Amino acid sequence: MAPLDDLAFFQQLARAGSLTATARELGISLSAVSKRLKQLEARLGVSLAARTTRRLTLTAEGERYLAQGSLILDELDALESDLLDAASQGLQGRLRVNATFGFGRRHIAPLLSRFCVQHPSIESWLELTNFPLNLSDHGFDVGIRIGEPPDSRLVARRILPNRRMLCASPSYLANMPALRTPQDLAQHRCLLIRENDSDFALWRFEQRSAARRQQSVKVSGHLASNDGEVVTRLALDGHGVMLRSWWDVNEHLASGELRLLLPEWQGVRADFYAVFEQRRHTPARIRALIDFLQQEIAGRVPALPDAE
Repeated sequence: MAPLDDLAFFQQLARAGSLTATARELGISLSAVSKRLKQLEARLGVSLAARTTRRLTLTAEGERYLAQGSLILDELDALESDLLDAASQGLQGRLRVNATFGFGRRHIAPLLSRFCVQHPSIESWLELTNFPLNLSDHGFDVGIRIGEPPDSRLVARRILPNRRMLCASPSYLANMPALRTPQDLAQHRCLLIRENDSDFALWRFEQRSAARRQQSVKVSGHLASNDGEVVTRLALDGHGVMLRSWWDVNEHLASGELRLLLPEWQGVRADFYAVFEQRRHTPARIRALIDFLQQEIAGRVPALPDAE
């Protein structure tokens, strides 16, 4: 079992990113971590990492050992989990999930809570971030993303059809010129989600016709935030036009607090997917969670007006 123990140790070391952080997580001394890494390198006959107490940089051999070793550990984990599940007739093991803040708080957190009530032997961890994290680098089992991932090593299953919706409050629209095309947004105060230093945002639209013509418009405005909930609040208060996801604004549209604009145009697709690493044996708990999300989220978010 020594090689497997070494693989697990090196995986934790790589994820922690430093000797100091690994020592803290394992509850052992810094010298003990350093000694174990030296012993591992001596056994393999290669250098696995250049390190200081604050930072760890993997060598090419270290990258290979981590990548292929992680596959071995995942296969073992999946095998043991399936055997335990079969023996106990219930799901067991760890589930680490990554999602973005808004969607994660609103929908993934309550659904994960219900899933864990049904499967009390599951150990769950939900980490919310502004941007999706790399699954393997951070040890996540499932990531909730907008759009299919470009990485062919990941499997993606759509859990929610979604689009961006152009909308504003009735109080704002009462005093502003009518919108006929996306280009007319230049005459409007646009509410921006600012995630970089640009003075404008690029909003993309698709015509609801057989041609499916697309149009991109640079928009700007005096009010912006890096948080989507803040931008929604600004729109509700009558400060301008926003482009936000259906899952986030459908209740406000239904109540009349917001009005849908340019119905002949629509924001581009922004479907949500659950992604996980491709492997020979996907653990039953991962499959079960994604099945659960697909089934249950439909009851939380109404179907798109133009369901496709």
